[in-house]
Amino acid sequence: MTQRKAIFEAIKVAHPDPEYEFDQGAVDAIDNLLDRIGIPRLPASSGGLQPSQRCLELIKEFEGLHRVRSDGLVEAYPDPGSGGDPWTIGYGTTGPDVKRGTVWNKEECERRFAEHVLEFAADVRATIGSAPTEQHEFDALVSLAYNVGMGNLRSSTLLRKHKAGDKAGAAAEFARWNKASGRVMAGLTRRRAAESQLYRGMMK
Repeated sequence: MTQRKAIFEAIKVAHPDPEYEFDQGAVDAIDNLLDRIGIPRLPASSGGLQPSQRCLELIKEFEGLHRVRSDGLVEAYPDPGSGGDPWTIGYGTTGPDVKRGTVWNKEECERRFAEHVLEFAADVRATIGSAPTEQHEFDALVSLAYNVGMGNLRSSTLLRKHKAGDKAGAAAEFARWNKASGRVMAGLTRRRAAESQLYRGMMK
């Protein structure tokens, strides 16, 4: 058992509720504390990784909830790069049922966002396979894939470097994904910088 795992087990034993299970927020908080005091992490396989709350918050921050009407309903909007397809609604949700004129309530936006992120997470896990992957690296890859699509991630130099263990090289590759329809977008530049920082484990 690693030192870090032993600490988690000790916390569970000390908890007054014998059935207590860590939620992702608690795991992130404890991991961040152990990082600060120098308790090392071991590289994890991607098998059990799920998007953390930090991942969800980052995606929501940059996707935003746009086109909210005065009646509280949310309208679909065109891609800012192409001015058309793919039409998007809620927190960056796209798909065959999202087109000009699509309207959802906020609850549907939240539900579809949660489902959409989990779909991308499953694809990212399958794509990185057994490559050693930390939680913060996985979160950054899921956020990138959610924005640029799995096809782009699969064919990327970024993914190749990650799977080869060149983490510094992979982190530097995020900055290259800041264009839409061939144009550099300020919002994408900011997002890629945040994802790179998250990938490096520097985002609290």
